[in-house]
Amino acid sequence: MKVTLIHPPVYINKHGLTALRPSLPLGLAYIAAVLRDDKHDIKVIDALGEAPEQMIPDGDIWRLGLTPEEIIERVPVGTQAIGITSMWSYSWPIVRELILKLRAAMPTITIVCGGEHFSAVPDLSMQQAPIDFLVIGEGEETAVALFRALEMRLDHTVIAGIVFRTPEGKVQTNPRRDRIKNVDELPWPAWEFFDIEAYSANRLVSGIYYGKTVPILATRGCPYQCTYCSSPNMWTTRWYARSPKDVIDEIESYYKKYGAMNFPFQDLTAILKRDWVVEFCHQVESRGLKITWQLPAGTRSEIIDEEVASLLVRSGCRSLNFAPESGSERTRKHMKKMLTDEKLFRAVHASVKAGLNVGAFFVLAYPTDEKEDMQATVRLAAKLGRAGIDDVSAGFFFPLPSTEITRQLEKEGKVTYTDAFLKLPIYVHNKFLSEDRKFCDAFTAKQLTRWKYKVVAAFYFNSFLFHPGRVFRILWNFVRGKETSKMESFLQETLRKFRLRKSKPTPRVTASPTPQVPVGKA
Repeated sequence: MKVTLIHPPVYINKHGLTALRPSLPLGLAYIAAVLRDDKHDIKVIDALGEAPEQMIPDGDIWRLGLTPEEIIERVPVGTQAIGITSMWSYSWPIVRELILKLRAAMPTITIVCGGEHFSAVPDLSMQQAPIDFLVIGEGEETAVALFRALEMRLDHTVIAGIVFRTPEGKVQTNPRRDRIKNVDELPWPAWEFFDIEAYSANRLVSGIYYGKTVPILATRGCPYQCTYCSSPNMWTTRWYARSPKDVIDEIESYYKKYGAMNFPFQDLTAILKRDWVVEFCHQVESRGLKITWQLPAGTRSEIIDEEVASLLVRSGCRSLNFAPESGSERTRKHMKKMLTDEKLFRAVHASVKAGLNVGAFFVLAYPTDEKEDMQATVRLAAKLGRAGIDDVSAGFFFPLPSTEITRQLEKEGKVTYTDAFLKLPIYVHNKFLSEDRKFCDAFTAKQLTRWKYKVVAAFYFNSFLFHPGRVFRILWNFVRGKETSKMESFLQETLRKFRLRKSKPTPRVTASPTPQVPVGKA
């Protein structure tokens, strides 16, 4: 079957105080691999990789990548089905516009969508866009079954893990497919369909840019149940790890084939079992691979002691992040965040001593936060600065679709699934919080903004006071265009956005023909 897979454009916040950057679409690359191996004729249109410098104004934010019209022009003649991914719900307005324009241009083509957004809000997605099928949850086995059924005209109504329209026009949701347990059996991502160099040259990588980059997924899922996280809905609470050997084999292949040197792990919870990470580090050392790898998405701190931290550094790990989220034990309890300060600082001290770049994530303005909770977060940030970690990220809370905390906010009448709600994550690192984007009743938006700057100031004041050499390192690396910390990544990304906006004028996006009204619960 002739299948075209599309990685849509994304939104970029030019005002965001963050170094968050889009990166190679790992999920779509896995889908491309299994469909390729099932003998389909695959074409990939990567809106980012094919136009990594095209930024188009869209209100108070920007679109990065190909326009919908440019994507449609690239769809090969004879394509029988189109697959579209959407990882984040904040991209839904731009993805929806693309789907509507694809349907108008190609009325009879089959459109299949998958990714975390569609798993979180399948009803909303089917209601607002002319989609034929959704793949829900882990996608590889379901995609193979669905595209094979489409090609051979088999009965698709019995396929687990899909949502589709019946002949009567009703939306039917089939039961979820069981998780893939032996993840070593999956083919590696099909990066031959993507322009790896375009991403690296434009520093479109997750984490810190240490050179030519290919993302890695060593584990799937997370056993924890944090109230704000979308993982339980997408992956359930099952955690499955690939064998260290399979991961190393994959990394070594990219090192030889693409000249890749930097490997950010996209895992939700990469370091969960001590034996796994120890074996992985030993295998990297034994093969003599001169690589850099990192854990930009955050990881658990329980198993990181001095021995493990030393192994991480010796094997090429340069950066990792912890996610205390709050300095308040009360708030963490509400979040179901299973973390104590004692375990956190044991891992922090070991990591700093080993020479790792260490960052910490904080979520401010959680719905239950009160003054004492914010004060505790300021104190923890200051303590972490003195302890020697390199970076802190303090973002305002936003509810993700279909998470536990969002369902609670829905019951309280504080959440409606509008475009403005879905796009909240884009503004999480804005300089100021607005009243319409807060969910914490104990404070005004102005008060919460001040608390954010108190947290950041407490951290960096203590960090620079107790480690004064960092100021000069940051400035020197900025001049050289080098990154060794998230602060340096932020400075480089800010410079890149400035250059792209000033390089050439671009037409403003016209109003989308898609609905912009509340649609109720997904």
